[in-house]
Amino acid sequence: MNELNKRNSLLYWQCQFLGWGTVSLYWAYRLVAFSEYSMGIIVLNYILDVGISIGLTHMYKHFAIHQKWTMLDLSSLFIRLVPSIIVLAAIFTLLNNLKWYYCIIFGTEEQVVMSVILMTWDPIFITGLRMMSIWVLAYHLYHFYQREIQTAKENTALAQIVQQAQLDNLQTQLNPHFLFNSLNSIKALVIERPEIARRAIDLLSDILRTSLYEKDTSLIGIQQELSLVNDYIELEKLRFEERLTTSFSIDETLMQHKIPTLSIQLLIENAIKHGIDKKINGGTIELLITEKESSLFIIVKNPGTFIENNPSKGLGLKNLLDRLEMQYKGKAHFSIQNDAENTVTATLEIPMQ
Repeated sequence: MNELNKRNSLLYWQCQFLGWGTVSLYWAYRLVAFSEYSMGIIVLNYILDVGISIGLTHMYKHFAIHQKWTMLDLSSLFIRLVPSIIVLAAIFTLLNNLKWYYCIIFGTEEQVVMSVILMTWDPIFITGLRMMSIWVLAYHLYHFYQREIQTAKENTALAQIVQQAQLDNLQTQLNPHFLFNSLNSIKALVIERPEIARRAIDLLSDILRTSLYEKDTSLIGIQQELSLVNDYIELEKLRFEERLTTSFSIDETLMQHKIPTLSIQLLIENAIKHGIDKKINGGTIELLITEKESSLFIIVKNPGTFIENNPSKGLGLKNLLDRLEMQYKGKAHFSIQNDAENTVTATLEIPMQ
């Protein structure tokens, strides 16, 4: 913050000296071109013009900051600027006329100086109005712009905090949901085949350990996700045995690509629950991961029939859809459809990052 304040202060003084120095140089040029004053008077006049202009506007800057005018809305600020500009122009006129008394020091007759002062009240006041209006408006527009930028940054940061909180909330829903379904599988094993229930519990422990390690991340590498998926499939095979087979076709170059945590696991779980479990003879779960046109495609196929307009797709898929929307802002797509030969295909399309 201190470094930023130093940069802003340096920019302010650079603009002050460059701006008023240029304007005063123009005024000095007019004295050279249209008057007979000596070069000493013109140089002194230039220095005093720069000093008066910078001093007057700097005084206004401190006053505006002290009165917190830089924090006002446009309508409240406007009613304060009009009288302020008039006062600044009046002081500008007074100081510019008083400076001509210094001409006496350089030998100019006092009568000439007084005639110049009397002749220049109106044009100097108009010039003061014009120059003070430009400076004051530029100053407040700059602060208004900076305030808008700061507000936008704060809103963006707040939106990110809210989004992360929502993602964390969705993430915390996954573990209980997954644990509940897995315990149901183990429950069936305990009843039907208690001798392999211990192996199922070991697998569940590994799965939960992996998911807990990744609980603080909304994205996970495909390789890590597949490790968890393989443990989950092995767990389910203990229950379904030969009724459950799998076929994976995965582009090895995509293993490090990030995807939403537990997204493939949810698709596999859904395929087993609504496909394999419904078939007496079971079937094969197919997993295809490939890249096409800068998008990552995760495709899971299972035997069965997808019932469209199903009022309840389950917490897992709803959770996945919500996370996709929040993570990719509408750039990711998910669909489930019936294909030929009694096959359901779930397709997850994620933009490559």
